[in-house]
Amino acid sequence: MTGVWRALRSRILTPSTSEVGLDKRGFHVKDPAARELLETIGRTFLAGYARAARARSPEAVAEALRGIPPRFRGFAHEGAAMGFAVLDGLSPRNGRRFGSYLDGPGGDHVYMAHVGLGWAMARLPRFRWPGAGLDPVLRWLVLDGYGFHQAYFRTGRYVREQYRPDRFPWPPGGPGRYAARVVDQGVGRALWFVGGADADVVADLVDRFPPRRRADLFGGAGLAATYAGGAGEGELRRFWERAGEFRPQVAQGCAFAAEARRRAGLDVPHTAAATRVFCGMPPDEAARIAVEARPGAEGRPAGGVPAFEVWRRRIAEEFVSLGRC
Repeated sequence: MTGVWRALRSRILTPSTSEVGLDKRGFHVKDPAARELLETIGRTFLAGYARAARARSPEAVAEALRGIPPRFRGFAHEGAAMGFAVLDGLSPRNGRRFGSYLDGPGGDHVYMAHVGLGWAMARLPRFRWPGAGLDPVLRWLVLDGYGFHQAYFRTGRYVREQYRPDRFPWPPGGPGRYAARVVDQGVGRALWFVGGADADVVADLVDRFPPRRRADLFGGAGLAATYAGGAGEGELRRFWERAGEFRPQVAQGCAFAAEARRRAGLDVPHTAAATRVFCGMPPDEAARIAVEARPGAEGRPAGGVPAFEVWRRRIAEEFVSLGRC
């Protein structure tokens, strides 16, 4: 009966693959290749989610996902992280599936795992949101995942109406105003999908937002362009030109993506194309800048600035100092 219950649980909890179709979402379609890429990413995410929903253990999920091509495997682990977090949130005693995944096979996918936790938060009641215990620097990526989910599934509200709360009620202790900015970074990542990986369309979407929000939106879009791909070097250069004063944030997001792929061992050619355009260097070098810029593990705010923001600023300033922006 246990196996039957796991299969039933997976079927109930896993969204339909039709939910990630560009037509279903009302997203821009650049061409058939871009459509196939973005929809494959969505389907792969859901496959990881479904695996977690019916898994006996995190190790079993990792083994099942090992055969997914490197280009898409990180998205499967992101979905698995969401699946474990949703199960924890629905467990009467607060399960430990997500923590066990992060301490085990999810460790190499730590960035994507935190983003997946943000997806889970968007589907869980607030009183079931995670509390303490997360990495004090990386926990902000949870809000990136939350922002992506909202812009992807509630596009009218978060993209067309440009909704953003002035303060966000997580993480415990805030600061809520900065949390809203990290949500915007996730919205920026989602804009790469909403715009169908069309650099001009994505830049147009960002430009419709108030100027004070564009740095975070361009940073998120630069991360997605690097990690997900879907645009050739010519398009990436146009996006770089359109970013203007926000190029340091695009470079920072690009470096984050390069480090996420490097750590997971999921290097792909389109990431190298993006780091050439946005960072002026190979992926390993961009990833090194991201790693070396990270604040200490204590994650305490510097002068009231969260350590995650200190990290982002250091990376952006390094590319400025190198004359890349």
